[in-house]
Amino acid sequence: MIFRIADLPEDEHPLHRLFSHGPTTLSDAELLSLVLATGTHGKTSLDLAREILVHGLESAARRDWTTYRQFGDMGRVKAARVAASFELGRRAAITRRPTSEPVRDAEAVARPLLSQYRHATQERFGAICLDAKNRVVSQRELYVGTLNSATISTRDVLRYALDEHAASVIVFHNHTSGDPTPSPEDLIFTRKLVDAGKLLGIEVVDHLILGVDNFISLKQRGAI
Repeated sequence: MIFRIADLPEDEHPLHRLFSHGPTTLSDAELLSLVLATGTHGKTSLDLAREILVHGLESAARRDWTTYRQFGDMGRVKAARVAASFELGRRAAITRRPTSEPVRDAEAVARPLLSQYRHATQERFGAICLDAKNRVVSQRELYVGTLNSATISTRDVLRYALDEHAASVIVFHNHTSGDPTPSPEDLIFTRKLVDAGKLLGIEVVDHLILGVDNFISLKQRGAI
């Protein structure tokens, strides 16, 4: 029996989430599952994608996909789709990202975010993953909210950090009012995220709230 990604509940369907919140909100496995389109023999395309990425995205990208048989009956077409996707990514990456300097203060992270989000008309929540040397590994938007609110779970943030093998994470979101003053909900969520991160060994370094021209660091405020 072939399992399809369409068999997933709508709110867990990567295609639905992509069009609702944008491709940056999907995990690597979810993006790859859309490339694969269907699963095979008792596995959804998301299950198959997770197997392919078990050693990480970089490892999968380096694999010789002409040896597709290592994934059993995955098939030539699926292997070709994966190979083509990685090749497009390589061609799009004109230059390699230089090794970043360690993040030393909130200002260095917040200023580029202010430029990116100061004119956003919806609240956007994202995370920046850091390695053990406090260098940026990746950055991703995890949720796009309504005009004045965003709903995100601690699970979404920590799942992303785990997928990126991050040692720590900085989260951020914008206030469309332009006033970065934290709400009670911001403080409650931050506390929950810090506590959940401790259980998984992932440090929540800071939560940055972005206004139009300024920001607030909850770490500097003593909330972390």
